[in-house]
Amino acid sequence: MAIRLLAALIALGLLHLQPQLACWRGDAGFRRWVNQLADTSGVGRVALAILLPVVLCIVVIWVLHRLPLTDLLLLVFALVVLLFSFGPHAFEADMEAILKAPDQSARETAAQALSDDGETVAWRTADLGEATAYAALRRRFAVLFWFFVLGPVGALLYRLARQLGHDTSLALDSGARANARYFANALDWLPAQLMVFTLALVGHWDAVIGAWRRWHQQAAPNSWYLSNPDFLGAAARADVLTDIEGGDGYIEERTDALHELRRLRDALLRALLAWLSVVALMVMGSWLH
Repeated sequence: MAIRLLAALIALGLLHLQPQLACWRGDAGFRRWVNQLADTSGVGRVALAILLPVVLCIVVIWVLHRLPLTDLLLLVFALVVLLFSFGPHAFEADMEAILKAPDQSARETAAQALSDDGETVAWRTADLGEATAYAALRRRFAVLFWFFVLGPVGALLYRLARQLGHDTSLALDSGARANARYFANALDWLPAQLMVFTLALVGHWDAVIGAWRRWHQQAAPNSWYLSNPDFLGAAARADVLTDIEGGDGYIEERTDALHELRRLRDALLRALLAWLSVVALMVMGSWLH
């Protein structure tokens, strides 16, 4: 876990200094592999497409454990896989591009980078908050969650599942695309749940948890894999639209999109620091024992 934490800190630091690293998408080999599976379809094609890269990742880790300077080599490999798995754009850089855009037209254009699926992001406070939360989940929090749980294998598994399910440039049959999206949605579910509670802790607890509860009361039992984690979008909308002033129950609607975007960015940064702090405490606890 200590190596994973160090790799995550280095990767985040590098992306802060060089955001273009998140655009490094050397996936030509993966695309060729997916095309070679054209004679298969549905869930079988998804399983085969993901299985080979994951097995290769496991083999590399196994080999590194048997070489000199194991910890250093594992750190470098974990860093490379993590940088590949972050993306397709640097989340923080996309946020800064919106906030620093010179005019409204440029801001609206920059906001489209928040969408990974090609959907239009409207310049409204609620829509911006929702798109920002999803971008943070898929470019930072979910990648880090599976990286901390399963190591480089987890980060790679998540990124490939997302690409198969949402990259329309990949030539997939409808059955394979649907099953890939189900798998990607399932991988999103747990980190999205944790992200909601972290966002509530660092933001507005009542608004965020209230929206989360209302969504779960109305959700279908199989919504955890059939659809996007819409409870996160609902929580983000509630967070940016309402604010409880001074504990007196007064609720004020927020209409300044840029102001709320800055506040949500800061809240997500605090949430990320909270996740890293928890992992750091786990590492320290393992050292003490």
